[in-house]
Amino acid sequence: MDTLGATVWTTGLSGSGKTTIARELASRLRARGAKVEILDGDVVRTNLSKGLGFSKEDRDTNIRRIGFVANLLSRNGVIAITAAISPYRAIRDEVRATTERFIEVFVDAPLHVCESRDVKGMYAKARAGEIKGFTGIDDPYEEPLHPEIVCYTATETITESADKIVTYLESHGHIPAAVAVS
Repeated sequence: MDTLGATVWTTGLSGSGKTTIARELASRLRARGAKVEILDGDVVRTNLSKGLGFSKEDRDTNIRRIGFVANLLSRNGVIAITAAISPYRAIRDEVRATTERFIEVFVDAPLHVCESRDVKGMYAKARAGEIKGFTGIDDPYEEPLHPEIVCYTATETITESADKIVTYLESHGHIPAAVAVS
């Protein structure tokens, strides 16, 4: 399949569904023959950004690194799907400005829904004061002002969210439209 590389930048609170959507989207795109890579925030922190903390400066550095790698991939015909909280609007906008074919996907879920999905117990630890600077609790999450796509994961299925992204990629020429089987 001929694909026009792109960076599909998912952003949202911890537990909003970024990684789940990224995996579903990657699976669908690979099934259609696209070259795809997922840049998951937790995995990148372990391998590419080891040693960085959670100060604003360190978070910005982490996001710049993810953006740099995503841009390299997308310039070479890969659909790079990021799954990182990326809480600050300015750094997301900086990455957008340096990345061709940047598609921002706001994975929108209310805080109480994200907390209910928290299998690691991070929100509870943050609320108990055991974790400082946790996004959504005592550190801000700045919602995108004009994302290309919004996925409302409290009311949509993962399938519906992934459908929105696939439709966008098709309609903007990043992937060929699916051929209907009769």
